Amino acid sequence: MYEMFKEYDLIVVGGGHAGSEAAAAAANMGAKTLLITMDRHKVAQMSCNPAMGGIAKGQIVREIDALGGLAGIITDKSMIQFRMLNKSKGPAMWSPRAQSDRDLFTKEWLEALENIPNLDFWEDNVIGLLIENTKVVGVKTIMDIEIKAKTVILTNGTFLNGIIHIGEKHFGGGRIGEKASIGLTEELISLGFTSDRMKTGTPVRVDGRTINFSQLIEQKGDENPRTFSYTDTPPLKTQRSCYLTYTSDEVHNILRTGFDKSPMFVGRIKGIGPRYCPSIEDKIERFSDKNKHQLFIEPEGWNTNEIYVNGFSSSLPEDVQLKALRKIKGFEKAKIFRPGYAIEYDFFPPTQLQYNLETKRIENLFFAGQINGTTGYEEAGAQGLMAGINAVLKLRNEKPFILKRSEAYIGVLIDDLITKGTDEPYRMFTSRAEYRTLLRQDNADIRLTEKSFKIGLADKKRLEKVQYKIKEINRITKYIANYSINPSVLDQYLNKVNSPSLKQKVKLNSILLRPQVQLEDLIEYIPDLKSEIDKINCCKQEIIEEVGIMAKYENYINKEQDLANKISKYEEVYLKQDIDYMSISAISYEAREKLLKIKPTSIGQASRISGVSPSDISVLLIYIGKL
Repeated sequence: MYEMFKEYDLIVVGGGHAGSEAAAAAANMGAKTLLITMDRHKVAQMSCNPAMGGIAKGQIVREIDALGGLAGIITDKSMIQFRMLNKSKGPAMWSPRAQSDRDLFTKEWLEALENIPNLDFWEDNVIGLLIENTKVVGVKTIMDIEIKAKTVILTNGTFLNGIIHIGEKHFGGGRIGEKASIGLTEELISLGFTSDRMKTGTPVRVDGRTINFSQLIEQKGDENPRTFSYTDTPPLKTQRSCYLTYTSDEVHNILRTGFDKSPMFVGRIKGIGPRYCPSIEDKIERFSDKNKHQLFIEPEGWNTNEIYVNGFSSSLPEDVQLKALRKIKGFEKAKIFRPGYAIEYDFFPPTQLQYNLETKRIENLFFAGQINGTTGYEEAGAQGLMAGINAVLKLRNEKPFILKRSEAYIGVLIDDLITKGTDEPYRMFTSRAEYRTLLRQDNADIRLTEKSFKIGLADKKRLEKVQYKIKEINRITKYIANYSINPSVLDQYLNKVNSPSLKQKVKLNSILLRPQVQLEDLIEYIPDLKSEIDKINCCKQEIIEEVGIMAKYENYINKEQDLANKISKYEEVYLKQDIDYMSISAISYEAREKLLKIKPTSIGQASRISGVSPSDISVLLIYIGKL
């Protein structure tokens, strides 16, 4: 038994979205990697809704893919519906979202992981760490096995001392039907880490055969579905519909009958839940002026009757859940497979991490995913990917791979976590990104693939594809900037889209500044342009979209890039880690406490710490100038 456990370069603990991306990235970069999970057949399981992407989250999935991660590829292989959200808004807000086949998603993930040569698996429960001189050197499992490794990544999700709540019932578990992980939190606390509790929940699962879908509002997928991955994954040919319905005052009144048994309202749940995605009982209490709430009815896969009722998350007694559910239009005869439940679990405030997601207290120990206080598959996967990359770079004695806020949503995510921390489950929103015009879903490969190639994750084929795409974007952009169009050529089209007719010959790119005019529409009216477009050998749709966006929004994009460049100078003003902030009396006491706790690496990071004012930064600049 023990002979199989020669020392690994890296051990990943936990096989959720963070752990799966971490293990794949590390192994693909050449590290001998071991993934320890209780059941490898449940890797990257969709514990909550069966979907990937959405507002800001879709951008993260495309960034993971551009960096050489697997979430985008797996999503494309398992999706049952695709929608590009926010198309009525500017391209900075466009966000891809896929409804997935839950079982197929996990199956595809396992197949992908098992085909990575440097990756081994062990089904077990890690209960402790092996530490030597404040450096992690391995893990201890519940089977009383010690496995040595040079680095360890903890991605324990909701399993650390997890407690499941349904009404007055509560029992240990990381997911319903799965055991919690006991012992690891206590060991980390003994090593000096600070932990806290969070809460999340999941809705009731309904037998679709008992739903009257004719009473619901159908939501079809896009007519021309796209893909998440920049590789050659095929788009969907057929799709399953989702549906909309609403709660009512009658539903709310029934739910209220269970409030005296609600673990949230009677105080049994101590952890803080997500403010932006509350349980249904929390919604009707906090928004008592509303007489209805929207519910999204989502199929769990191609060949199952199981339905996910998005928006009906609850920890009320199961009989109350069912009684209320049956008062929803279309659900009058509903039967459930299992009730909704809340889960409470340990997390470790992420201000205890460095930018590379390595802990400040224990060398070579990395945290990723919900252990850092985040929620969402996409946020977890992004952290796992970055932790896996940085663990390998640490082994190589190379510089950590850090993404700036102006380079990726992933950079925003990690900077927010380690600089500001979080006291509620952290979820990414487009509003968190001050450079969202730069961080669009369409250009993630242009932003990130070359960076990933340089560290050895994205392969040469990916890089060459991006380089070709950039070359063609530049070629078509230059062509439309120099091409003059006669008024008569576009009269019919401009009239069709309610745009004023041309009075004289103009450059083609000036026409694209009009909001009604789209580049893909112009191609059929201008043979010369079509001839140039037909020369493109791959990524034609992506290239057309990118050229069109740049033509319309170039000025906005350039202004945002200039601002990012100006602010980035503060990211290059580095701070020593041994500065005695408490001795700088000209800085406010609150700022000194925060600076001492976070120990920012740069003036840029210091300026984003809550409680540190611009005047504190001015004093700090003067102070380091005297060193």
